[in-house]
Amino acid sequence: MRYTEVLAVHTLIWVLLTGCFYCQKPSVVNIGAIFTFNSVIGRVAKTAMEAAVFDVNADSRILDGTKLKLVAKDANCSPFLGSIEAFQVLDESIVAIIGPQSSAIAHMISEIANGLQVPLISYAATDPTLSAPQFPYFLRTTQSDAYQMAAMAGLIDYYGWKQVIAVFVDDDYGRNGISALGDELKKKSSRIAYKLALPVQFNLSDVTHLLNKSKLLGPRVYVVHIGPDPRLGIFTVAKELQMMTSNYVWFATDWLSTTIDSFSPMNRTSLAVLEGVVALRQHTPKSNRKHAFMSRWKKKQQEGSASSELNVYGLYAYDTVWAVARSIENFIDEHENISFSVLDKFLEMKPSEIQLRKLKIFDGGSLLRQKLLETNMSGLTGHVQFNQDRNIVSGGYDVINIDKMIIHTVGFWANYSGFSVSPPETLKRGTKSYSPLDQKLDKVTWPGGNTVTPRGWEIAVDEKPLRIGVPKRVSFIEFVTELNDSHKVVGYCTDVFMAARNLVPYEIPYRFVPFGDGQCNPNYDQLVKMVAENVFDAAVGDITIVKNRTMIADFSQPYATTGLVIVVPITKSNSNAWVFLEPFTWELWCVTSASFLIIAVVMWALEHRVNNDFRGPPKKQLATMFLFSFSTLFKKNQEDTVSPLGRMVMVVWLFLLMVITSSYTANLTSILTVQQLSSPITGIDSLIASNWPIGYQVGSFSYSYLTESLYIPSSRLVPLGSPAEYERALRRGPDGGGVGAIVDELTYVELFLSTQTDFGIIGPTFTRSGWGFAFQKDSPLAVDMSTAILKLSENGELQKIRKKWFCQTDCPGDKEQDVEPNQLHLISFWGLYLLCGVFCVATFLVFLIRMVYQFVRYKKQQANPPSPLSPSSSSTRCSQVIHNFIDFVDEKEEAIKRMFQHDNPEVRVS
Repeated sequence: MRYTEVLAVHTLIWVLLTGCFYCQKPSVVNIGAIFTFNSVIGRVAKTAMEAAVFDVNADSRILDGTKLKLVAKDANCSPFLGSIEAFQVLDESIVAIIGPQSSAIAHMISEIANGLQVPLISYAATDPTLSAPQFPYFLRTTQSDAYQMAAMAGLIDYYGWKQVIAVFVDDDYGRNGISALGDELKKKSSRIAYKLALPVQFNLSDVTHLLNKSKLLGPRVYVVHIGPDPRLGIFTVAKELQMMTSNYVWFATDWLSTTIDSFSPMNRTSLAVLEGVVALRQHTPKSNRKHAFMSRWKKKQQEGSASSELNVYGLYAYDTVWAVARSIENFIDEHENISFSVLDKFLEMKPSEIQLRKLKIFDGGSLLRQKLLETNMSGLTGHVQFNQDRNIVSGGYDVINIDKMIIHTVGFWANYSGFSVSPPETLKRGTKSYSPLDQKLDKVTWPGGNTVTPRGWEIAVDEKPLRIGVPKRVSFIEFVTELNDSHKVVGYCTDVFMAARNLVPYEIPYRFVPFGDGQCNPNYDQLVKMVAENVFDAAVGDITIVKNRTMIADFSQPYATTGLVIVVPITKSNSNAWVFLEPFTWELWCVTSASFLIIAVVMWALEHRVNNDFRGPPKKQLATMFLFSFSTLFKKNQEDTVSPLGRMVMVVWLFLLMVITSSYTANLTSILTVQQLSSPITGIDSLIASNWPIGYQVGSFSYSYLTESLYIPSSRLVPLGSPAEYERALRRGPDGGGVGAIVDELTYVELFLSTQTDFGIIGPTFTRSGWGFAFQKDSPLAVDMSTAILKLSENGELQKIRKKWFCQTDCPGDKEQDVEPNQLHLISFWGLYLLCGVFCVATFLVFLIRMVYQFVRYKKQQANPPSPLSPSSSSTRCSQVIHNFIDFVDEKEEAIKRMFQHDNPEVRVS
């Protein structure tokens, strides 16, 4: 029993002592720092971090008596040595690692930090990929290159350049930064045309070789993304190679501002090689704390404890120590102790294999990481707070320009406002969308001392002229071809190119490269594809601008308008003495003639009793009747109509006559001036439905259009290589082994028809397109050549070139080709004739009924029945009545009216 009691007492004492030990706050907390001591960033960061640790330990308001100890190790710019130093730092029971400054080393150490659950906080590693979920313990108190490249892409877009050359160091920092730049440029419809990679430890010879090679490339806008370089080797070599002139544009990421900000006043003379360079600098707002720290830094320089001028990374390093200190304080306030434990797998390793048994996992690493992410404080660099990608919230960038060895700030960039001449902190934070019209920067001095924005590209140089592919045609060679394998290319298209080239405001070294075997016309789709694949820089010729080609290449403004048309055989309409009868069919002529006779009779009947012009001897009345009918063809008639019914008939008749005469005139004009097609094809629809063979020009886009857009079977399409083959195929026809029609572009057809009279165009142009010059995607020459072509069109030069090649006699296309209208048929006018006929019959019937009524009334008034003694037969009486009726009708209307009014017996009809 005594033994048990003693054991219990000992156990209780051990528990109490252990609890007291763990409840005590640590007197010292170790934090590690891994960076390259002897570097532009490292020299400043070392002094800044030491100053921050001193300030933290001197401030009783933070850590409450716990001292912060900085354990620094030199990575010597080596990922391998940096990893070794990381293990050595972790052996000191550190709770967080500050650094490294190198993105490549950060990639290595991040994996170690993940395994031991130690937060890694870098103030200078800007590689965007470090924000990936793969590295949960990596935090960044500086701005990611994702933001910097957005600013750089915006800067390039601000000045309107579409292609750049990227010069970068070939490591994680360089490659991933330039990749981010490429992504941002795509959003601006721009691109990195060429990527020039330098070795990690490059020398001036490497730079010279790379820049010499770049002089043969087109773009003249360079973006340099390397580590801080006190030698300014790239710009030194560029100046020696005459690449710091007005034809060039040089941009640099924040490595350059970091470098030159670290220069002492005595070293500022080296800025002479940076004349006209534009660079970015991480923006830090002005504050009293920052101003006081900079004054303090000057004192350190005087004391010899600071060997370099202060740059922005020194400010970030200082704020990083404070962010870690505040997080440790919050961590201790919750847990009051810091503990480590050994990983079981380390214990299983044999001591002779590797000395990893001393490595311990930070038990509170996950919680400290969370406290770091919750950082919300004001530092020398402004507001310190992390976003969801574990990067510090972007504070924007300064845009600086070096002119006459003076660094000028020409503007600022923020991801929520774009470019402005006002600092980001003075602008309202809102959405990330902003208008391009609001963007503004001060005037920049470019290389060579110019303030005018450079063109930013050189289309070609004498050492490497523009490679222009031209089709080596074997037919229609007036457009473009090579003369007898002499490499001399001539034609309408090349003349247009040469004239446009003379209007471009810079020299374009070039050489024509014939494309084709000389046996048949080349495939134009393949020619454009070779431009897209960089076999040619451009293509000049009769190249039709169609959708599938514009998807892989850029085209100039069309210099010739064209489209697909149908060519068929025609026969000329021969004029003869009886051509005036051809507008109407014989049925229409007969009906029209009969109409004149009917109108003559009806109008005589309606006008005879009331119009003195229609009375008199029978011969006179007959002549008047027919003369009146035919005189209606003229504007003024010889006789006027009097009766209401007659006038009504005349209105209908004149309307019919107007339609008939105007139709006759139009059709006769067409017959006398146009040609007659001898083919039943009337348009593209009838051609498709005919199932006849269709000819097309070899190499033309018409084949793909007919098969892919109109779905015509390829078995119906017959390739034709020359105008002579066109003629033979059309003359043979579909029944003789030829074709029923040819589908080709209007420009070729016009040239073909200029020497052929037996063929013509049927129907309208059923596609609209044009010829243009093809260039590689985003080629700036396409825009300038388009402008030049518009000038040629405005000043009439295009028409002069066309006349030079095609108008020695008559210009193709000047003679109008069309289809002669068919003869006019009765069916086209039967409605009018029916209306007129019905109206004439109706009015005549009304007139006749009225006459019969008046005659009956007249006979009743006579009331003298015939004598029964007078011998007369029924036939005699009938003829007598008819005779009396005719005599009654022949009486004047006035006489009849007087008879009925006065009942005058003397007025009688015998």
